[in-house]
Amino acid sequence: METASFESICISHLMDGLCHGLSHFSPPSRAALIYAVGPDSPPRICDPQGLLDGHEPKLRDYYIYSNAWRGAGVPGRHLETIEPAEAGLALAGTIALGARSTPIHYQMWFTDEHPGMCSVGPTQRWLEYAAGLMAQNFAIRDVMSLETTGFVLQHCATHAVRDHIVDERSRMGWLDTHVRIYPFLDAVLGVSGTQEEGARPRGRLVVVEPNQLAQVRFICRFPAHEQPLLGDRKHVRKLLQAVEDSGRVLVSDGIRLLGIAIGSLPGAYLSAQFCGTHGFLWLRDEMVCSFQDGGFRSSNMRANLVHLEELLLETDMPMEDQHTLMQIAQLMVNRVRDRKHGCTLVIDTGMERLHMSGQHLERPLDLRDSGQLKLACSLAKLDGALHLGRDLKLHGFACLMDGRAVPGENRARGARYNSALRFTAEHEDLLVVVVSSDRPVSIIKGGMELTTACRFRQPGAMARPPLLVEWIMN
Repeated sequence: METASFESICISHLMDGLCHGLSHFSPPSRAALIYAVGPDSPPRICDPQGLLDGHEPKLRDYYIYSNAWRGAGVPGRHLETIEPAEAGLALAGTIALGARSTPIHYQMWFTDEHPGMCSVGPTQRWLEYAAGLMAQNFAIRDVMSLETTGFVLQHCATHAVRDHIVDERSRMGWLDTHVRIYPFLDAVLGVSGTQEEGARPRGRLVVVEPNQLAQVRFICRFPAHEQPLLGDRKHVRKLLQAVEDSGRVLVSDGIRLLGIAIGSLPGAYLSAQFCGTHGFLWLRDEMVCSFQDGGFRSSNMRANLVHLEELLLETDMPMEDQHTLMQIAQLMVNRVRDRKHGCTLVIDTGMERLHMSGQHLERPLDLRDSGQLKLACSLAKLDGALHLGRDLKLHGFACLMDGRAVPGENRARGARYNSALRFTAEHEDLLVVVVSSDRPVSIIKGGMELTTACRFRQPGAMARPPLLVEWIMN
């Protein structure tokens, strides 16, 4: 097979598998690659979804005007990874990881860095897998294995989380460990999907190194012959009821549950915080990832209100009031999401406040007061919208929104969402935040949703990637 043809097929399968896999672990994600096959080969670029658009000046200075990226000498048999930050190639809004190897001298992989990620570490490990598989395929040059390569990259979430944990624990000095990570991750996913009397699990499960257990403050321990196995998800789920909504935790050595403890924990311990329908994985005080619906996710499960913040910046409100209103909206949205009921916030930024049909208050609630803010969060449970003014006060609740039909209505969404589209189309000074009971948050202004997720076209078969210099010139 010709070199150019093999390159195209190999990169096509890798790119397709990588984008597909990362888009399940994170929001829809793009990927890009810059590579050079030999020590003296010109750099080529594969960016089918426009991830690197706008970064041409930085790429030109780094790759065209300098040869420092080529490195000194030919790498050995093992893959030599390159951290872009250390190499001086940190591009805003991207996560990147590079590698050098004998089969392919240089490669740098990029993907989207999404707001609200718990950690970029697992995604970097995913890019490392792509680099390793590309070097492997260039070494054996077997076209029969290329399709398998793409499939492997689609299902790397658990492996990426595990490798990130191992790497971070190694940096902390825990090279000699008795804790096996894969069984712990399997147990976490298993317990998270196990209900007890119809209820999802809540509470905290921690794994401590066996040689650190003497420093754990146990308040009760199980006899050695009665310690449940960590893999017995049903038993673990039942015992989690003893630590719900408390400072207590279930303690394991990675194999069995040893007892219930309280207080600080020693060493590079792992913990899983179960929060009902979802949960979070921690390495000491570092959040690694979340888990939901039987899989790991990169999201910290907090509402992304970046679009609301940008809209508030465009108003004539004082900066201090913009910041306070943003904090109020953030707290209310996250409180509503945690309680699993929907709500609508109508944020009125106009100098003349709109009169809305609904339940009004003799004296508006000052949302800067924590007690009145809590009351507003409770009022969000009632059908209808909360009416917030630019004076940082709640002027009404159970408010009705109406209007004429507008293009872009989505029959797959409820009346709350479509009413917000119609209402904002007729009132330009209104910003509406719609929180669905199943957690999605929509920011709506002018009859349009500003938070619609982009669906990038998945990269398919492609020609040989162009030279980087030609891509920059064009």
